[in-house]
Amino acid sequence: MIYNFHHFYYWLKGGVETGQAYRAKLFRRLGFEAKFVFATTFPDRNIQNEISYLGFLDSEVMWMYGFFTDCKISPVTYTLEQLEDTFEEKKYTFSRDGDTITYHFSDSGVYYKAFLTDENSDLVQRVMIVSNGCLVRKDYYTYCRNYSEYYIPVNGHAHLYLRRFFNEDGSTAYEEIAEEDRVLYKFPDQLLYSREELLGYMMKRLNLTENDVVLLDVEPGMIEKAAFIQNAMPARLGLVMHADHFWNYYDDHILWYGIYEYAFAHSDKISFFITNTDAQSNLLKEQLKKYQGVEPDIRTIPVTGLDRLRKPERSRRKHSLISAGRLAPEKRMNQAIEAVVMARREVPDVTLDIYGEGTEKEKLQELIDQLECGHYVRLCGFQKLDERYQEYEAYLSASYVETLGVTLLEAIGSGLPIVSYDMRYGAQIFIDEGENGYKVPWENVDELAKGIVRLFTEADMEAFRNHSYEKAKAWLAKEVEEKWKNLLC
Repeated sequence: MIYNFHHFYYWLKGGVETGQAYRAKLFRRLGFEAKFVFATTFPDRNIQNEISYLGFLDSEVMWMYGFFTDCKISPVTYTLEQLEDTFEEKKYTFSRDGDTITYHFSDSGVYYKAFLTDENSDLVQRVMIVSNGCLVRKDYYTYCRNYSEYYIPVNGHAHLYLRRFFNEDGSTAYEEIAEEDRVLYKFPDQLLYSREELLGYMMKRLNLTENDVVLLDVEPGMIEKAAFIQNAMPARLGLVMHADHFWNYYDDHILWYGIYEYAFAHSDKISFFITNTDAQSNLLKEQLKKYQGVEPDIRTIPVTGLDRLRKPERSRRKHSLISAGRLAPEKRMNQAIEAVVMARREVPDVTLDIYGEGTEKEKLQELIDQLECGHYVRLCGFQKLDERYQEYEAYLSASYVETLGVTLLEAIGSGLPIVSYDMRYGAQIFIDEGENGYKVPWENVDELAKGIVRLFTEADMEAFRNHSYEKAKAWLAKEVEEKWKNLLC
């Protein structure tokens, strides 16, 4: 069995998650049996809905907090009628506003707010219970109640003190007790004193053997490294690296990124490391040999590949740009917007569509409003982009952090030229200067804007598109499959 672990910290569908979904499909094609374990924190959405949208099968997914119950990964099927059958107080009024229904129990001063899967549905994803103006409980459902959160008022705010996880029959499987910044997990037969211990307990119950492989998708917010490495044995353990691995280096020492420090210091316990590019693999090998005196097994296996090259069925929109990715500070979508606003002074019909979700969404919309560019810059949310890239003429990236750049790869696979900051790995891999795009100095919005203008006023767009298609051929799925087979077989 191959177990793939990921924190899913942002509860978003970014490059790591789409890369894992691609890996799931690839493993299916190769006939490998695999599970994808998400050690995510607690969402307001059903995990099944999120992972199915990416292309995972329900049977492939495990949720760490649900692992200790008999509840299965499932779409939401719990109905309003089922919820109403649980009401002890039968006298109530209710009102509906889109996907939210509020029940008022006048005799007790309690109201329930039920959040439905959509505005046309009667399927209940979660319920908030308020008593005398104070939040007291939240319940979360799929086909049954999966878990509940319990609150008490502290200094005028609702304070979470308990999570209770349920089995299908409604019995309690275990509890998470919260006290300030500490947690305690209470099982019928034992107590666990940290999330790290909970993870270790899960891995012990997997009964891993030397025939199993454990893959850890390492990224900020990852599950705890020490517990993970210790409890993975005797399985083969591989660390999949989705980000650059160091801050800076000097003659006698190097500053690793914190998410990799433990693994690099204990590389003897890691069976293999996986990076996205030969450039990063070679650099990591040199650095580990120089600074740690070790030569671990480091493989280059891209997080994704292209199933085919995609050609447009109709004309691309003239002077249209696409950018995609998690809406996070390091992706610098704000600078992409500013560059397009500047470029429009010379290319008056240039447009930009940004795809993705994230913490910066509200700020980006505020910037669009401030710059009064909403009629040509749009936030389009998260969408499957396989058949969207070819609608556009070019791809724009202002990101500072890419070790591959899944969206850059997808862009050239649809024949798009690219204008990007000259970041290590991503842009340097996919852009041949003056042949299928332009690389400009980091954090220089003026130069990014000039790159856009140059592309649309000077470049031979047909030649640039053909060059992107040619580069993309080296990233077709067959090559990625062979790399996994060589590693795991």
